Amino acid sequence: MNRAIINTVFALLGLLSGVLGDSLTVLRSPQYVTFRDGQWPISGEKIPDLVALTMGFSIHEDLDWPGLAAGWLFQRPRANALIVVRGLDSLDFPKNISCYPLENPVPFTLDSVANTVHTLFADSTPVVLQLAPSEERLYMMGMANTVFEDLPVTLQQIRGRLSQDGSVLTSLPLVSLSRNNEADLLFLSEVQVLYDISALLQKHKHLAKDPAPDLYSLELAGLEEIVRRYGTDSPQFTDATRILTSALQKFADDVANVYANNAVVEVVTVKTFEAPLTRKSRSILESKQISNPGSPYNLAYKYDYDYAVVFNIVLWLMIVLALSVIVISYNLWNMDPGYDSIIYRMTNQKIRMD
Repeated sequence: MNRAIINTVFALLGLLSGVLGDSLTVLRSPQYVTFRDGQWPISGEKIPDLVALTMGFSIHEDLDWPGLAAGWLFQRPRANALIVVRGLDSLDFPKNISCYPLENPVPFTLDSVANTVHTLFADSTPVVLQLAPSEERLYMMGMANTVFEDLPVTLQQIRGRLSQDGSVLTSLPLVSLSRNNEADLLFLSEVQVLYDISALLQKHKHLAKDPAPDLYSLELAGLEEIVRRYGTDSPQFTDATRILTSALQKFADDVANVYANNAVVEVVTVKTFEAPLTRKSRSILESKQISNPGSPYNLAYKYDYDYAVVFNIVLWLMIVLALSVIVISYNLWNMDPGYDSIIYRMTNQKIRMD
């Protein structure tokens, strides 16, 4: 009886943390990447491991989290896009998508996943884009230097983009948001970056045909400035959350469309991180792709995207051949040449006739 009561209390706490706390939401995922329904909390420091597992990569420590089921061995997503939204604990997404409570929201990056992509697919041209517009923090690798060459990355560039035709200032209903306020412009600048990335992906659909998986990581802090200036009960906050929710859903649809539903799109919403994150920013001119990932960095040997498939084919073929040799050898050892072999039968008959 006591055990049942304890289990009920933990279930209620998990449900309340999923409703009232920070959250991880999976907007899009392929059929072969299964997220189970439930309110299992996941630690913020484990998000990079979760992204690595969804892409089919190995991690140093096992992820003891029941929300992600074992994936299909012979197929992996072509891309993963993770968007971190600071300033609120959840967004009003549809109820039929997977959402999990986030505990211990410490700052994290996907640098480890990006390094894995570069190490395993050094001969290919993967797209790796890590961007935080409000902090002007940028890292690009591979084809990202070409695809997102015209993407505005600094606040000054994004402000200039907002003044051009086709910007979100003219296409979205701002209602209570003002284009003359710094906090509002910062938020709208990040929304503009989402729309520009979607447009560039639609323009470069050939990315999905590359054998290397692609990685996108965005951190949006404009909503945090809206909360700091107006509060959560203000009409500006209501309009901003509505615009951001719609922009994120459109971004997820565009990514899934470009990669033919072979992409995972996650959204992490946190009110605030528990500790500050300091990271050296890099400009687009400094992010060069390493052309010779050989001995200077002591990298592991290179293998391509089909390594797992080739490994399984060779492994099971060797097992089948070994079993065949054992069975054939056993039958030959126990064979009676006078009765089981047609060669000896024909020879005996010919001898008798002679």
